[in-house]
Amino acid sequence: MQLKIDLHVHTHYSYDSLITPKDLVFYAKKRGLDSVTITDHDRIDSALKIAQETDFPIVPGIEISSLNGHITGLDVQELIPRGLGVDETVDRIHDAGGIAIACHPVTFFKGSVGEHTSSKFDAVEVINASAFPFKYSVKHGEQLASRLGLPRVAGSDAHYGPEIGCAYTTVDAEMDVDSIIKSISKGLCQPFGRAIPLKMRLKRELLTLKSKF
Repeated sequence: MQLKIDLHVHTHYSYDSLITPKDLVFYAKKRGLDSVTITDHDRIDSALKIAQETDFPIVPGIEISSLNGHITGLDVQELIPRGLGVDETVDRIHDAGGIAIACHPVTFFKGSVGEHTSSKFDAVEVINASAFPFKYSVKHGEQLASRLGLPRVAGSDAHYGPEIGCAYTTVDAEMDVDSIIKSISKGLCQPFGRAIPLKMRLKRELLTLKSKF
């Protein structure tokens, strides 16, 4: 079975996202996704809570602010502390039973791990729909994954409902978290996607500003 999954989505439990659980499910279904990974900033409780409260398949995740850049942990059930070095963060993710992904590793304004990315990671997010500059990010992400011999994945890094699914990963797996995680680790996956349109980005920024007043 080939599943279509957005591996990088933030909900309103992240300080900078507008996406409610209702938005998450609505747009995921609208984009034809089979599942999404919730990767809220430095917290896992929101992903676990939403996974229990909805019948739409959710892969629990977290985007961790390591000392040297951001790392996503997939299928972790416990909080991974922020502020640790890259190697220790990856080890903590593995100890928690998850896989570590170098998210947007070569881009600007996003806390990229860059040169700290190593073969200890389980995959590289070569397409991040929110990355800037987009083509630069994709090109160098691909080169990084190739050099390290790591699987390639994609995610929207959505913070606004309509952004969900702008980038996604196809995974050859059964519809359960264990199967999805194992398939990604084995490289049975392929990244797809495009940059989030400028008009959509601007609307998100306007709505974010509006929500603060």
